[in-house]
Amino acid sequence: MEKSVTPETNSEQNIQTTFTVEEIQDLLPHRYPFALVDRIIDYVPGEKAVGIKNVTINEPYFPGHIPGKPLMPGVLQIEAMAQVGGVILTLLPGMRGKFFAFGGIDKVRFRRPVVPGDQLIMTVELLSLRRNRIAKMQGQGLVDGQLAVQGEMLFSLID
Repeated sequence: MEKSVTPETNSEQNIQTTFTVEEIQDLLPHRYPFALVDRIIDYVPGEKAVGIKNVTINEPYFPGHIPGKPLMPGVLQIEAMAQVGGVILTLLPGMRGKFFAFGGIDKVRFRRPVVPGDQLIMTVELLSLRRNRIAKMQGQGLVDGQLAVQGEMLFSLID
C-alpha cells in the first residue's frame, strides 16, 4: 500500500514538516504580544526551520515605532528568528518542554525595513549544540525575496 504525500509530513519517515500557530504555542512559552511566529512552513529535524511572521499594522509596537513611519523594531525581528530556532531546539530528542534563552547575538545586520503588510520569512539553521545546553544558530529573514535581517544567535538551556 502506497503512502499519500502531504505538505505537512515527510512520507518516508512520517516526520512533521509544518506547524500551525497552535502547534507552535504547544512548543514555545511565548504568548501575545511576544509570540512572533505565525507558522513553520518547513522543518528539517535537528537542522533547520523556516517560519513566517505576518507583519500587520495592529502590532502593539507600531503606534510608538515610529509614528507616521511604522517600522518593525530590529530587536523583534531577531526575537522572531530566535523563536523559529526555539522550535528546532524543543523538537530535539529529550528537549520537549525545555526552554532555551538568548545567550548572545553576533554579526547582526538589518538590510531593509520591515513594515506593516510585509511577510517576514525566516530561515534558521542549527550550527552546533554543545552538551545539550549551548546552541549556536544562524538566521536570515527575507521580505519579498530581499534580505531584511541576518545574524548568529547563541542559546543557553535554562533549568
